[in-house]
Amino acid sequence: MSDPVKFRRRYESPRRREQAAQTRADILAAAGTLFRDRGYAGTSMPSIATEAGVVVETIYRSFGSKAGLFRAVVDAVLAGGASRAEVDVEERPAIRAVIDEPDPRRQVARYAAIQPGIHRRSGQLLRALRAAAPTDPELERLWDEMEAWRYAGQSRFVEMLAQQGRLPPERPVEEARDIVWTLCSLAVHDLLILGRGWSYERYEAWLAAVLTRELLGDKPIPVA
Repeated sequence: MSDPVKFRRRYESPRRREQAAQTRADILAAAGTLFRDRGYAGTSMPSIATEAGVVVETIYRSFGSKAGLFRAVVDAVLAGGASRAEVDVEERPAIRAVIDEPDPRRQVARYAAIQPGIHRRSGQLLRALRAAAPTDPELERLWDEMEAWRYAGQSRFVEMLAQQGRLPPERPVEEARDIVWTLCSLAVHDLLILGRGWSYERYEAWLAAVLTRELLGDKPIPVA
């Protein structure tokens, strides 16, 4: 009678997990730098591997494809870092502050205050994606997915206001979603900041004022 087959339990030490997390962070940092400097089309996977100090196969194992890596880079940038990207969106400090704010006008002002940082961090990457999307079906799908993700996140903010009874009767939830999605877009940011030379302070104050009027039908109040 043959001996039973013994299966060895896979064990991952804390040190190995830390090393894997560091490798992932190094790849994201290297890719982010190259995507910003060279654009999407001008950045090759071998160049990212060289910059990160890994082999190309490591990148493919971690992210699946170049488009998948780009998506992970944008996710990390939007979150404010690779480690923060692993945290649920609603538990990130800035979003948590919006959710926990009892005053509706301050809620809207805090939400508006998040937008300049998002666009500063991710704008260059998203412009590269938008420019490359028409030439690559995978990138076009990625752009559409990211816009859908943005719409879903901003819809949750609107729905929170609606559940709290904040929206005026004449403002349907669906319309409010579209308003926030439009006003908080990179396109509007670029028109005002890049096109018209607005400062980020002016842009934030304007956004807070318009969102307050459109969502609450009320005058804005600055965040303390």
